[in-house]
Amino acid sequence: MTDTRYDLVIAGAGLVGAALALQLAPVFAQRGLRLALVEAGSEPARFQGQSFDPRVVALTPGSRALLERLGLWRRIEAERVCAYREMHVWDGEASGRITFNADELGCEQLGHIVENSLLVRHLRQSLSYQTSVDWFQPAAVTGLEMREETDDGEVRVELDSGAVLTTALLVAADGAHSRVREFAGFDVREWAYEQKAIVTTVRTERAHGYCARQRFMQTGPLAFLPLHCQQPEPLSGSIQGWDSHYCSIVWSADSALADELMALDEDAFCQRLGREFEYALGEVTGTDQRHAIPLYQRHARDYTRPGVALVGDAAHSIHPLAGQGVNLGLKDTMALAEEVQRAMQRGLPLSDPSLLRRYQRQRMGDNLGMMALMEGFKRLFGSRTPPLIWARSAGLRRVDSLPLLKNTLARKAMGV
Repeated sequence: MTDTRYDLVIAGAGLVGAALALQLAPVFAQRGLRLALVEAGSEPARFQGQSFDPRVVALTPGSRALLERLGLWRRIEAERVCAYREMHVWDGEASGRITFNADELGCEQLGHIVENSLLVRHLRQSLSYQTSVDWFQPAAVTGLEMREETDDGEVRVELDSGAVLTTALLVAADGAHSRVREFAGFDVREWAYEQKAIVTTVRTERAHGYCARQRFMQTGPLAFLPLHCQQPEPLSGSIQGWDSHYCSIVWSADSALADELMALDEDAFCQRLGREFEYALGEVTGTDQRHAIPLYQRHARDYTRPGVALVGDAAHSIHPLAGQGVNLGLKDTMALAEEVQRAMQRGLPLSDPSLLRRYQRQRMGDNLGMMALMEGFKRLFGSRTPPLIWARSAGLRRVDSLPLLKNTLARKAMGV
């Protein structure tokens, strides 16, 4: 059995874990420190550009700015992203609606829709050049010895290969079903929404006009996120020309309805989807393979234990109705990277408790606030009570008529 020491170990090399590693790797190299990335999965599906990834990310300007600082954004933008300048949200059970516009906010766009595989590929490519990073993949964490259990006060990470990694700080970026979180004994609050999110790519009769759209229904919200691309023909075919008739959809539906929708053939699903979306983009003329993901809300009561920190979905999972999950995770990485670098500048060990206290203090309030807001929206728009339906519709119209309030809300969601 080998036992190797690293200054920091990150479990999970997806979007959030890789982003944290890339923020820290150059600083570690300058100081002669070592970082290990442990990823349980095999090599992820690579972005090829010939078809759409069913998983997309609605990046806020704050998340885009992080990618710019990491030197990745221009390369990502050169391949395939879709900036959206407007967002239309409406109540499917009443007449209330609200529109957000980039011009009103004095910015070029509200955000960017980017395929997950494209982001992960660029992050991992950049990490491959970092001399301070060692990869363990595929490698599953099979056990932990916490600081209070070891003679030297460090954390020991046991891998399925038999390797043991010793570290001052272990970061769990291994997702909603985090094994590190479980092994470290974090207490988690969790409940099922009794909904599933159906995700796929569709082609619509009319061009999306670089506008993100969302209809709220009692059974759950339905979002159409614009994709700008060189035209695949058909959905998974070869590249030809340019097209703005493609959208990534996220249809969060009560589980029984989601199962019914997943059982429909392609033509029937397209017809049902177009009707439920009130033909906002005309008929839905084609769809790619559909995926149904059960929805849960999870939140760790603490984000840290001695020598261990949680980031991203390992710390918090929220309803996808506003597309904020990845953006919150990236904000976690920025806060933790800042605290790690602050500790190094002050000559503090990465095991210093104050580092983790400051990280938790920075992130927990923001995450809880967003989770509470999303939970409130879900309950509000899921209500079947006529007075509440009238009140929420009137509220949407009222906020839409007050530019100062509306734009303040938009800037908060955008992270600016």
